[in-house]
Amino acid sequence: MTSIATTSPTLQVERPPDLQVTGMSKHFGTLIALDNVSLHLKPGSFHALLGENGAGKSTLVKCIMGFYSPTSGAVLIDSNPVKIANPRDAHHYGIGMVYQHFTSVPAMTVAENLVLSRYESKALINWKDELEELQAFMDASPFRVPIDVPIAQLAAGQKQKLEILKQLYLKSRILILDEPTSVLTPAEADEVLGLLREQVTDGKLSVLMISHKFREVMAFTDEITVLRKGKFAGSGLVKDLTVPEMAEMMMGEKKEPTPVNKVDDLEKVSVLEVRDLHANKDNGVEAVSGINLTVHSGEIVGIAGISGNGQRELVEVLAGQREPTSGKIWVNGEPYSATRAEMFKHKVFALPEEPLKNACVPHMSVAENMALRTFDRPPQAKGIMLILNAIRNMAVGLIHQFSVKTPSPETPVGNLSGGNVQRVVLARELSADHIKLLIAANPCFGLDFNAVDFIHTQIVDARNRGVAVLLVSEDLDELLKLSDRLIVISGGKFVYDSPTSEADFGAIGTSMAGH
Repeated sequence: MTSIATTSPTLQVERPPDLQVTGMSKHFGTLIALDNVSLHLKPGSFHALLGENGAGKSTLVKCIMGFYSPTSGAVLIDSNPVKIANPRDAHHYGIGMVYQHFTSVPAMTVAENLVLSRYESKALINWKDELEELQAFMDASPFRVPIDVPIAQLAAGQKQKLEILKQLYLKSRILILDEPTSVLTPAEADEVLGLLREQVTDGKLSVLMISHKFREVMAFTDEITVLRKGKFAGSGLVKDLTVPEMAEMMMGEKKEPTPVNKVDDLEKVSVLEVRDLHANKDNGVEAVSGINLTVHSGEIVGIAGISGNGQRELVEVLAGQREPTSGKIWVNGEPYSATRAEMFKHKVFALPEEPLKNACVPHMSVAENMALRTFDRPPQAKGIMLILNAIRNMAVGLIHQFSVKTPSPETPVGNLSGGNVQRVVLARELSADHIKLLIAANPCFGLDFNAVDFIHTQIVDARNRGVAVLLVSEDLDELLKLSDRLIVISGGKFVYDSPTSEADFGAIGTSMAGH
């Protein structure tokens, strides 16, 4: 391992370092994840790294950060080849990364996580001084995260903001972002990226952002590099490119999203009814405050809101993961408390947020995860005996039907890409006979163009079959595209309700902001 000085001169210069990757390849045995890729992040520029899931984007940035040792190729800082063996080395060259999956310690507070993130260690921490400095840093930031709250009590959007704040706190000059706005509303995304854009424009920061959101790429970035199947597929200045041209680089052919074709003459029958529902956060503070809701068959009701306004707790109550403090829920006209037996009886299915954490067992196989709903019922079970061939045969059919890319049904689901994990959950939840109610929470979190298009199509197809769909999403564009009716949640209450065709975009925005 090459020794790196504890204080890098690159951290002292006014402008960010010039970062180049030349001829980089990474092999995992016979798998070529990255094949002779080059990239140039100019000082004071905002650069987007595009490509479908599995294109090699994460492998490339992990090589830059020192998580992986490249098979060949080099990283150059200010035209000088450097050896980056680990993230500490990357930090000394002014490079920091915000990961798609959160890296904070759930049981520790925001303040403790920020102090923990520092690379230098202190024998004794003066918490009075630390808290004063951290609060001053937070007060100067354009968005707020309370420093005395444990990470486990933060909503997903707040956790993502903290990950970005962590790198600003560490004074990184080159910031690598992996899908940084996946759990943010458009307004939050514009706020965060706008802040970073200002720092880039002022020459204080360079940003390399992995993204699947063309709107953000067009609005905030200067340049793109596109990977396809591990290889360089194109690059260019954003001002010279169109979205179809970028998509063609990514996929090798022009592709428009599948149109959303809704059936309009469906009979509307009340499937889900919620009356005066209350529920608390983990810390006992009320998160859901007197919600009333009806979802009919053949209807997609979309719930929009800034992260942390009660939508997570609402979904957890409906999915049986959280006890309400008061209120009534009916499904198909009968009292409903979200037990496994009731979900089976009433044909209630869910696509939860962060499916690998909330809907799958990572070390279990694809086939076993697909059978979590049905493993104890015929033909997959006979008495207490599992019929393994029946479980596998069902999985083979679902893998084909839902285009799950997996080496085999026996592959641990944790080994799959995010898009394919979500396809496994989709296959399990949407393949049941006579499904009545589907609850989907941020179903396209961090997924690529093709995976998003596939999931949207499956949700609309379910709606067209008469399924009642409750779609909770922090992607307003997704809600406007799919929903028949749009509701805004703020402070645990519904503050706006309108047919999507009549929705007022300005009113939605002010309602989400709590006005």
